[in-house]
Amino acid sequence: MPFDPVVFRTRALTALVFAAVMLAGLLWNGWSFFLLFTVVHFGCWQEYGRLTCLIHPEAREGIDAHLMTFGMMGWCGMILASAGLLGNAVEAETMGRIARMSLAVLAATVAYRHFFGGRRLSSVALRVLLIGVAYLSIPWVMLLHIRSGAPWMPGGDGPHFARDIAAAMGQTLPLVIIASIWLNDTLAYLTGSFLGRTPLSHISPKKTWEGTIGGVVLSVALVTLVGHYGLGGDTMLYGSISFLSSVAGTVGDLLESWLKRRAGVKDSGSFMPGHGGFLDRFDSLLLAVPAVWVYCMLVAG
Repeated sequence: MPFDPVVFRTRALTALVFAAVMLAGLLWNGWSFFLLFTVVHFGCWQEYGRLTCLIHPEAREGIDAHLMTFGMMGWCGMILASAGLLGNAVEAETMGRIARMSLAVLAATVAYRHFFGGRRLSSVALRVLLIGVAYLSIPWVMLLHIRSGAPWMPGGDGPHFARDIAAAMGQTLPLVIIASIWLNDTLAYLTGSFLGRTPLSHISPKKTWEGTIGGVVLSVALVTLVGHYGLGGDTMLYGSISFLSSVAGTVGDLLESWLKRRAGVKDSGSFMPGHGGFLDRFDSLLLAVPAVWVYCMLVAG
């Protein structure tokens, strides 16, 4: 893909504003982190509903009727994962109890609407909504679990590498994941613009193997160097997390491109000039976070 200075300038300026908002949410405190990804969560659900209704017009009524309810169920999971991040032990227990009760009420609401409210869920609509929970809600639950400090990680008696990951839990690891994805996205675009020759996939014709490999290699190298020399962290830790984030993030980008292609649209939304919608901006995180979370679980085990 040839380098377009106008496109790059638009993307860069928008990205600076976006980065400022993201950093404020990521770094201020636990509440800002939770509120940031609450907005992202519901923004992704809204765009997912639009795309899936275009793909499955026959299921539009069921999807529209139950979309917000399933999104709220996912949000309750986010509260459960981050209750300890938002208050003391007593407040966390209260929030957890409220979230569990809300989940039960929402599930009952879906059942009532289906059986008695005249808003029956077809098998297609139910499948779309359940996939939405897995695709759009569970990754943010996992991210908030990581940000909360992940109490399931081993302490002083765990393996050395596991202790390194445990020490990075909280604020550091989400930043490493997000920085890896941002660097990979930018460096893949630049590398592909100048060196790209071989298309990566028919799903996203503008992506090339040269750009993809260059983005992964350069982002891993930069994150590892900054992590090791700037933060004094373990090289293996930053290298493995950045590699997983970059590779899984690229797959996440392709998955969202496939979804848009099936819906027949260029962007999932338009809230960011030059970058599209929520799904366009956070598609990589939706796969990178589960990959890193599972990796941390395996290390902890």
